[in-house]
Amino acid sequence: MNAQQLLEALKKVQEPKGCYFNADQAMTLALLESLLVNKQRLGYMACPCRLANGEFEADRDIVCPCEYRKADMAEFGACFCGLYVTKEWNEGKRERVYVPERRPVERILG
Repeated sequence: MNAQQLLEALKKVQEPKGCYFNADQAMTLALLESLLVNKQRLGYMACPCRLANGEFEADRDIVCPCEYRKADMAEFGACFCGLYVTKEWNEGKRERVYVPERRPVERILG
């Protein structure tokens, strides 16, 4: 599977939930490619914008879509990576601001 195929497959599942892919196709495809690399390297699609531990249980919260996505999108219109966004964010109807890391420090440091 390549990034374009992953995009098409995930769109069908995520868009009905109100989770759209960032309209910046180059960035979106690069992030999806990184998810595929993590899948090959780790066995699961860990968030490409965070440092994975390499152990699924330790990384469960950052397996894409991460458990922080819903709160990030509700507050900022985009997830931490900017891979998933709201329709309003894509249409420029929401201010595009920095999305801070929600993952607790103790999870980051292991």
